[in-house]
Amino acid sequence: MTPPIQRPVHVLSKGTIAAAAVTDAVLILVFAAVGRDAHQRGDVVAGVFLTAWPFLAGAALGWLASKAWRNPLAVRRTGLAVWLGALAGGMVLRLLTSQTVVLPFIIVALLSLGLLLVGWRLVWAGARRLRNN
Repeated sequence: MTPPIQRPVHVLSKGTIAAAAVTDAVLILVFAAVGRDAHQRGDVVAGVFLTAWPFLAGAALGWLASKAWRNPLAVRRTGLAVWLGALAGGMVLRLLTSQTVVLPFIIVALLSLGLLLVGWRLVWAGARRLRNN
């Protein structure tokens, strides 16, 4: 009897996994900073972290739910989970901590976080495809 054919396991380095997590976190901080700047709110550094922490926590939940460390560069499996985790978790945590949650903000966050958290993975995948061809 022949053994079953196994797919090759792609083991990513801890550095790649850490870089993906840091990229997600930095992009969420950029989202918060741009939003705060657009509304001309003071207290820049602390304010950015105050705005960002619910989305960072939500993204962490997305990482856990999708087991993102297995393939943090995956557009569908990881990118979508991190995006939706950041969005849903962020909004729920904002509600629970009496921060503003209104429909226009939800729409802006939906689009912005999607562009950032899924977008960088799409660019990475496209660059990898071009390099391999």
